[in-house]
Amino acid sequence: MSAKAISEQTGKEFLYKYICTSAVVQNRFRFAQVTAETDLDRLAQEHPWLLTEKLVVKPDQLIKRRGKLGLVGVNLDLNGVRDWLKPRLQKETTVGKAKGILKNFLIEPFVAHKQEEEFYVCIYATREGDHVLFHHEGGVDVGDVDAKAKKLLIGVDEKISEESVKEALLTHAAKDKRDVLASFIVGLFNLYDSLFFTYLEINPLVVTKDSVFVLDMAAKIDATADYICKSKWGDVEFPPPFGREAYPEEAYIADLDAKSGASLKLTLLNPRGRIWTMVAGGGASVVYSDTICDLGGVDELANYGEYSGAPSEQQTYDYAKTILSLMTREKHKDGKVLIIGGSIANFTNVAATFKGIVRAIRDYQQQLKEHEVQIFVRRGGPNYQEGLRVMGEVGKTTGIPIHVFGTETHMTAIVGMALGHRPIPNLPPVAAHTANFLLNTSGASSTPASSRTASFSENRAKGVERPSADKSKAAGPVAKVTTLFSKQTKSIVWGMQTRAVQGMMDFDYVCSRSEPSVAAMVYPFTGDHKQKFYWGHKEILVPVYKNMSDAMKKHPDVDVLISFASLRSAFDSTMETMQYPQIHTIAIIAEGIPEAHTRKIIKAADEKGVTIIGPATVGGIKPGCFKIGNTGGMLDNILASKLYRPGSVAYVSRSGGMSNELNNIISRTTDGVFEGVAIGGDRYPGSVFTDHVLRYQDTPGVKMIVVLGEIGGTEEYKICQAIKDGRITKPVVCWCIGTCATMFTSEVQFGHAGACANQASETAVAKNQALAEAGAFVPKSFDELGELIKSVYDNLVANGVIVPAEELPPPTVPMDYSWARELGLIRKPASFMTSICDERGQELIYAGMPITEVFKSEIGLGGTLGLLWFQRRLPRYACQFIEMCLMVTADHGPAVSGAHNTIVCARAGKDLISSLTSGLLTIGDRFGGALDAAAKQFSKAFDSGMLPMEFVNKMKKDGMLIMGIGHRVKSINNPDMRVQILKDFVKQHFPSTQLLDYALDVEKITTSKKPNLILNVDGFIGVAFVDLLRTCGGFTRDEADEFVEIGALNGIFVLGRSMGFIGHYLDQKRLKQGLYRHPWDDISYVLPEHMSM
Repeated sequence: MSAKAISEQTGKEFLYKYICTSAVVQNRFRFAQVTAETDLDRLAQEHPWLLTEKLVVKPDQLIKRRGKLGLVGVNLDLNGVRDWLKPRLQKETTVGKAKGILKNFLIEPFVAHKQEEEFYVCIYATREGDHVLFHHEGGVDVGDVDAKAKKLLIGVDEKISEESVKEALLTHAAKDKRDVLASFIVGLFNLYDSLFFTYLEINPLVVTKDSVFVLDMAAKIDATADYICKSKWGDVEFPPPFGREAYPEEAYIADLDAKSGASLKLTLLNPRGRIWTMVAGGGASVVYSDTICDLGGVDELANYGEYSGAPSEQQTYDYAKTILSLMTREKHKDGKVLIIGGSIANFTNVAATFKGIVRAIRDYQQQLKEHEVQIFVRRGGPNYQEGLRVMGEVGKTTGIPIHVFGTETHMTAIVGMALGHRPIPNLPPVAAHTANFLLNTSGASSTPASSRTASFSENRAKGVERPSADKSKAAGPVAKVTTLFSKQTKSIVWGMQTRAVQGMMDFDYVCSRSEPSVAAMVYPFTGDHKQKFYWGHKEILVPVYKNMSDAMKKHPDVDVLISFASLRSAFDSTMETMQYPQIHTIAIIAEGIPEAHTRKIIKAADEKGVTIIGPATVGGIKPGCFKIGNTGGMLDNILASKLYRPGSVAYVSRSGGMSNELNNIISRTTDGVFEGVAIGGDRYPGSVFTDHVLRYQDTPGVKMIVVLGEIGGTEEYKICQAIKDGRITKPVVCWCIGTCATMFTSEVQFGHAGACANQASETAVAKNQALAEAGAFVPKSFDELGELIKSVYDNLVANGVIVPAEELPPPTVPMDYSWARELGLIRKPASFMTSICDERGQELIYAGMPITEVFKSEIGLGGTLGLLWFQRRLPRYACQFIEMCLMVTADHGPAVSGAHNTIVCARAGKDLISSLTSGLLTIGDRFGGALDAAAKQFSKAFDSGMLPMEFVNKMKKDGMLIMGIGHRVKSINNPDMRVQILKDFVKQHFPSTQLLDYALDVEKITTSKKPNLILNVDGFIGVAFVDLLRTCGGFTRDEADEFVEIGALNGIFVLGRSMGFIGHYLDQKRLKQGLYRHPWDDISYVLPEHMSM
């Protein structure tokens, strides 16, 4: 959603803070907010003017015409405000059809003025630019300002001036106020423009000779511009429409949406209602709401919402559990229904999203049974058969009545079933498995060899319509082409969207194109390289360029750009693309591009003769020729909807998901689709319905046209006019979704940014009526759309206008390995196994413990090491001992070999990793690596029953050193405090220290021979760790011995000493030490005698 209403207080804060005008704006920041928690006496201390001036008080809750409704208190003192608020604050009132609680009020200074000092100013955005309305009479009785006001259109990218304002708007204003008004209006417009407002109304604006007072203000801003305006906006709160409460669950879903690349929306309409929806897709969500209301369920409809854009399993789980939590809070005497619906997805993995929903159903199964919830499911798209299977399975295992349907069932048929208007089929037809479409069961011959070329840089075939390459020399706007796509169309894809590109190539192959439709990709974040794709059975390489200019130069036959750029970069990349005359069509996939940027794109495209599809679109498709990105879904849907060859019906839709549903409906009721375009759900799509409908009218292969319109905007009326004028003569079947909006008591913003009626003519009901009156074929509801399309088609066939062609089977395309595995068709042994960590889900897991639990449990570094090294949750004392070991082994000065190597390497200019590695490579039996060896030697001796003296004598006899015994500096007389600290802790906390005691007995023997033959820190840690593993209760004896055997204990020294090595590296860099050269006088040069001096 883009245009969002802000409170009057927020709007005035923006105006007072950022307006730039020579007019003196009075009462800046002099307002005070009042809620039920406000103490007026304390408020007066914060705003002393409340005690000295007359005041105005009014609700600030997006209520229109407050003055006429008696909701403005004027010329009051603070006690008068207190008395005025008593019967209103926290009281229910009715505004139009909406009932709501008055809970937020605004107090401002009262401005005494004359009627002739009141003016009306409004600025609002349209596709062509921004309209400034001005009327010399303002106030509550201003009346129909659209008819009365003077208007000035500031075109896209144009500037406003005081002269143009005076000339166009101020002819009826008093002459002595024109300069002040002109300066203020120019400043107001520049504020509106720079802060991405979409609507700004001031009524009345009071102007004295030299001062301006903004009395009442209403405004909307483009919420998608947050990333541009965040520094000025701050954290903006968007209040709900009056009559609808703001629920914490809505805020929770909005937060999920903001953190996700997917789209997650939730609006609560009636939390006590019995009909709940969980619908995939912005367009589909509106259609389901329409159908529920058409069938009499408007009073019981509990929510509106949608999830789309390929949310993850975890995101869908979070969304679903929110819905289930809400619907199971209060019982309904008739039980409840949950409609899990959706159109046929283009790229969302239905099975993955359904698994998230299934998890939520399992979590809430008891509550769902208690509330007598029935669930109705209808979905299609990638891997939908598996999704339907798991959904049906959870119904059987939990005992919850779940009725599951696929693409064989009309999208909204489940609504009639849920509400009791149509029977529930006992055994619905089972759709073919995804794999059945992709396996070579048709007996079709493979694609001719000539179509399997790896070359895609050859010039296009002659005879294909394309615009003049020299657009820049044309005078005025360049005419746009009628045929956007052909079988020779070549494209460049902006963005590393390998899945979408592979889908396009598979479509090309199944359409028997001679070469791929993707000539190259542009991705600025890598260097030039090649990307591998499949062309049928073969692998081919597609060039990827770092910049657009190189791609255009190397591929002059490209005329289409498909932009997967993000909402932040889509504007710049699109404007850059239009600098190249060879491009005549651009598809912009990104959703959430600021409207001001979109309008600039549209203006540039109109000047250059470029057709824009989008933004916020999945794209379009021309069966047998070309498809944009993910349009049409995966190959199973392409084949099921017969999109590999042209039919006779062309369509245009706003919704991407609903365009795929139209593919399905049209393929089942006619000979198929000729071309289909989803223009996108934004308020200002790059191309409008009539752009494409008129193209279809002029295209001989198109025999009938289908339009799926939508609430919001007035573009459908242009179709009405074209039919009346005779410009459109082919049959047009049209339906505008969003008819439910007129039945709601408060304003609802549907999934698409443009799906909101700002006036009666923009409602779906009004547009459907106008289309029917103009001569279009309009069904009674979306439920009947397919039947009407079939009726019109059958009539064209009967009259000989359409002669259905003979059906030819398409060539088969091999299934990708990853998708075959997803469908369970193949299996393959994994390359390697892991059992300590899993990063695939929503949350990182260490040995079965989620990372959040790791922190909540406060197990520390020692506990984390226990999870990752030993797959155990170790006792607290064990975790502490591990951390102590890391601390005492962290460093032992610069003279030891490991630190020395690290220092030398650092001074040679090497990087951190190289220097650290140099030091680590010195660790072994002689330096630091004695932990494992000591543990093994002492364990073997102890376990064999050998006495300490016998062990010492045997090692001496075998000529072997006792690992862990001996120190170059420390001795029995100069003990190592590190060992002493560890010994004290171990003796106090370990359940048993048998091996340590054995080692200490050995130490008594060795130190009697030589005082420095002590149990050193390596040996102590080695034997103590064996005691820990054997006695902590977390390991069997075999497991404990195995960890010693595989070298786990040396890891303690390696990990600990790495901290010291890194410290030495940083120290040398910080001290800026130069290259180390060992002094020659510290080297004993031993040369052969005949060479000695």
